[in-house]
Amino acid sequence: MNKKIKIFLNFITYDIWRVSEAEVTHTKFSFYNIIKTIILAVRRFTTDRITDKAAALTYSTLLSIVPLLAILFAIARGFGFDHMMEEQVRSGLGSQEVATETILNFVESYLKQTKSGIFVGVGLVLLLWTVVNLTANIELTFNNIWQVKKQRTLYRKITDYFSMFLLLPILIVVSGGLTIFMSTMIKSMEGFVVLAPVMKFSVRMIPYILTWFMFTALYIFMPNTKVKFKHAFISGIIVGTTYQAFQFLYINGQISVTKYNAIYGSFAAIPLFLLWLQISWTICLFGAELTYAGQNIRNFNFEKDAKNISRRYRDFLSILIMSIICKRFEKGETPYSAEEISLEYRIPIRLTNRILALLQEINLVHETIADTKSENIMYLPSIDINKINVALLLERIDTNGSEDFKIDKEEEFRNHWHTLLESRDLYQKRNSEILLKDL
Repeated sequence: MNKKIKIFLNFITYDIWRVSEAEVTHTKFSFYNIIKTIILAVRRFTTDRITDKAAALTYSTLLSIVPLLAILFAIARGFGFDHMMEEQVRSGLGSQEVATETILNFVESYLKQTKSGIFVGVGLVLLLWTVVNLTANIELTFNNIWQVKKQRTLYRKITDYFSMFLLLPILIVVSGGLTIFMSTMIKSMEGFVVLAPVMKFSVRMIPYILTWFMFTALYIFMPNTKVKFKHAFISGIIVGTTYQAFQFLYINGQISVTKYNAIYGSFAAIPLFLLWLQISWTICLFGAELTYAGQNIRNFNFEKDAKNISRRYRDFLSILIMSIICKRFEKGETPYSAEEISLEYRIPIRLTNRILALLQEINLVHETIADTKSENIMYLPSIDINKINVALLLERIDTNGSEDFKIDKEEEFRNHWHTLLESRDLYQKRNSEILLKDL
């Protein structure tokens, strides 16, 4: 039994990441990808300290929830459906009755103060800044999950965020109207034995469907990178269903906290609301990890081997990739992208990207874009391919980086240094006439 457990653990931690699509059937490979996606999402959930990030977002949400709702209610009142907006907020925070009443009272105070002219100038700027800051924190958290270093520009933040704030109340009201419409249809179709149960099931599914699309939109919109709809939608379904189940359990669990309320009184609404926010953000961020894992699962194939790659094999891959880039350039064909190199020559995509980054650092290749529509990054030689030989490539790799240290290589360790240089020179002379395009 212990031996079987060890074999299984070795398979899911090592062997499964080395299986290529050509080695197994398509069905089996897809099943392996599902397993790898779950493993990767859970692993990164831990290593990225998602619970800490959820706690940070809980704090930001607590500070920003009243200004955020004030802006949404102000937009809703402009369209004349603020009462429907309030009903939807109460429905969405149904498990937090005391907290909901308190928040809505604060929102009403905000809007009254705005009408009286107190919120002008600096006050209005601070109100908007609080909301933008919350959204920026959410974007930063999603970008960290997606390993995106570049955030939206200030102009894009203002336009994107406020477009979202403008559409959000409209979508909330439309969803509420849809629920009312479906409920009315059920009453009028109660006499139809077949259609009535179907309509009732449809009404019960509306909150789930809306939650699925809400999370899907969040996973596509928030990271400052291109997220594929398929992966975002699958995560949206899983996370949305989990969130609805959590809501159900949390509402029913309120019955068991009567003693808790007896101790803390009305103050119990605050820790319970914080707990609800924390768990909700944790579920949401796990979905972001799941989306990232599903879309980037190929990047983690051969992960352990890629981390421990030998110097010799790295040089071999550098020669191979530089060679095929030069050959394609000589033939006048479309340049290679990282994905094409990885698929055609069965090089793990993570290693491919690492080698291409190295070749860019030593100024032997540069990025180009085939057309503005696809934005697909491709790679071209940076210098004359008739001058790119094996010796030049290896010399630039050897000398890439800093050598400015205080070790005495002129006197005390002169022999060591010159022995190294002579061995390199001898090796490079043998390869100085071998052009990479001719390999």
